[in-house]
Formats: sequence, structure tokens, C-alpha cells
Amino acid sequence: MMEHLHRMGLRAEHLYIAGGVSIGLSFLSWMLSKQMENAGIDRADRWGIFIGEWAPTFIALGNGLRTYEK
Repeated sequence: MMEHLHRMGLRAEHLYIAGGVSIGLSFLSWMLSKQMENAGIDRADRWGIFIGEWAPTFIALGNGLRTYEK
């Protein structure tokens, strides 16, 4: 899988950036949902958690690619 991602042009840095963006989007979606929806804090928390769960995946894939690139 790492070889395929590498051949597609993805590098470890790209996935680390995606992880950081995911964390930022998680916070942003939580804030926006909390302010713009009348569904309460529970829904805002769910949005933040849902998007925030992507960050570890991106970072783990970045670690795998970093190892492959060496």
C-alpha cells in the first residue's frame, strides 16, 4: 500500500499536513456547529469528534510513508 501511495505522488509531509488540517477542521466544525445549529452541544461535539478521528489515520499513514521513503 505504501508503494502505491508513493507512486501516486503522495509523500509523508502531505499526510502530516492533512493530519494538521484535520485537527483544525475539527475545531472549526465544532465551533460552527455550536454557533449555527440549534441542536445543542451534543451535535457540535459529534461533528468535532468525527472529523478529529481522521488526524491519527493521516499521521499513521505519514509515518508508514516516511519509513518507505528511507
